[in-house]
Amino acid sequence: MKQGKLSGLLPIGVFLILFIGSGILFEDFYAMPAIVAFLLALAVALIQNPKKSLSEKLRVVTKSMGDENVMTMCLIFILAGAFSGAVQAAGGVESTVNFGLSIMPPKIAVAGLFIIACFISIAMGTSVGTIAALTPIAVGVGEKTGFTMAMCIGAVVCGAMFGDNLSMISDTTIAATKTQGCEMKDKFRENFKIVLPAAIITILLFLLLAGNSEYKIIGELEYNLFRILPYLVVLIGALVGGNVFVVLLLGTFCSILVGVVSGTIPIASIFTVIASGTDGKGGIMSMYDITVISIVVAGIIGLVKENGGIDYILSLIKKRVKTNKGAQFGIAALSSLVDISTANNTIAIVMAGPIAKDISEEFQIEPRRTAALLDIFTSVWQGIIPYGAQLLYASAGAAAVGVTIAPMEIIPYLFYPILMAVSGIIAILCSKSPRVK
Repeated sequence: MKQGKLSGLLPIGVFLILFIGSGILFEDFYAMPAIVAFLLALAVALIQNPKKSLSEKLRVVTKSMGDENVMTMCLIFILAGAFSGAVQAAGGVESTVNFGLSIMPPKIAVAGLFIIACFISIAMGTSVGTIAALTPIAVGVGEKTGFTMAMCIGAVVCGAMFGDNLSMISDTTIAATKTQGCEMKDKFRENFKIVLPAAIITILLFLLLAGNSEYKIIGELEYNLFRILPYLVVLIGALVGGNVFVVLLLGTFCSILVGVVSGTIPIASIFTVIASGTDGKGGIMSMYDITVISIVVAGIIGLVKENGGIDYILSLIKKRVKTNKGAQFGIAALSSLVDISTANNTIAIVMAGPIAKDISEEFQIEPRRTAALLDIFTSVWQGIIPYGAQLLYASAGAAAVGVTIAPMEIIPYLFYPILMAVSGIIAILCSKSPRVK
C-alpha cells in the first residue's frame, strides 16, 4: 500500500479554515461564499506537487470533474431546480403545506417531515432527490407554523440520510455490498438493526422540540387538491422505485399541466418558471451555485487523491488496527475520514472498500457487518459536513423558494446522522469477538 502524504490533504484544510473560520470570525457564514473558498483550495492544490506540470494537474482536475457520479449529481440538481420552480409556480407547495397542516396537529409536522423523507429516500435511493422534493414543503411548514426553518429543513435532511443509507437502489448500498461481496438483504438487516434506535430517538426529539415550541398557524389554510397532484406523482414514483430522473421530469411536466389548467401559470410563462421560478431567482437558475460547487469540489478531490492525501488516510488507519473491535473502529474511522475528504459517500465507499475488505478478512469480520459500517459512517459525515451536496442543496433548495439559510444553521438539527454515529459505535462495542481457531 502507498504511504501517501499528509500534505495531500492541505486543500481540504484550507477550505475548512477559510469557510468555517470566516463564518465564526464575522459571525456570518455568508461572509465567505463557499465557491470562493473552494476556488482558493483548488489554487492551493494546483500549487502543490511542483514535480508535475500545470497541464498534468489540470488533466487530473478535469477528469475528476467529468466523473460519472459527479455529472449524474449535477443533472439531478438541474432537474430538481426545474421541478421546484414549476411546482411553486403552480401553487403546489402552498397547497401541499396547507393541506398537511389542516389534517394533522402542527406539533407533529416536523416529525412527519422526517418520516416522509425516510420513505421517499428509501424508495428513490437518493438523498439529494429527496431533499429536492421536500425542501420547499419544509420551508412552507416553517412559514406557516413559525417553527425554526432550520429545524424543518433539518428533519428532511435527516430522513434523506436514513433512506440513502438503507435503500436497496442507493449507490452507497450497491457500492458497499459489491466491495465486500455480500448480499444486499443481509447488509440491509445488519444495517437496519443498528440504525433503527437512532431513527426512533430522532422522531421523539422532533416531537419534543415541536411540542415545546411556541407556534401558531399564520394565515388561512387554503388549499386546492388538484395542485397537490405534482407532489403525489413524485411521491408515488419514488415509492414504486422509479428512476430519479424520470420521477423529477414527470413531476415537472405535471406541475406545468396543473399550473396551466388551474390558471396559475400563463402559457407564455411555461419555460420561464422552469428556468427561473416565479420571482426570477428559483427554478434551474437557483441550482447554478450548487452545480458549480459540486464540479469544483470534484476537481479538488482529484488532486487530493493524486497528491497522496487519500492514501495517507488509508495507510494511517490500517497500521493501527490490532483487534476485532479495533478493526471495526478502524473501518468506521477509515470511511469517515475518506468521506470528509471527498464529500461524496459513494466515492468514499469505493475508495475505502478494498482496504476495509482486507481488514475484515484479517480480523474475521462478517462482510455484511463491514458493508454496513462503511455505509453508516460515510452517511453520518455526508449528512453533516457543510460542504457536502446534501446540506449545500438544502440551502439552495430553500433559496429557490425565497428563503436564505446557511448549511451551518441546519447542522444543530441533524439529530439522525449524529445518533446514527452513536448507534454505530455502540454496535461495535457490543459486538462479540470471533473465537480464535
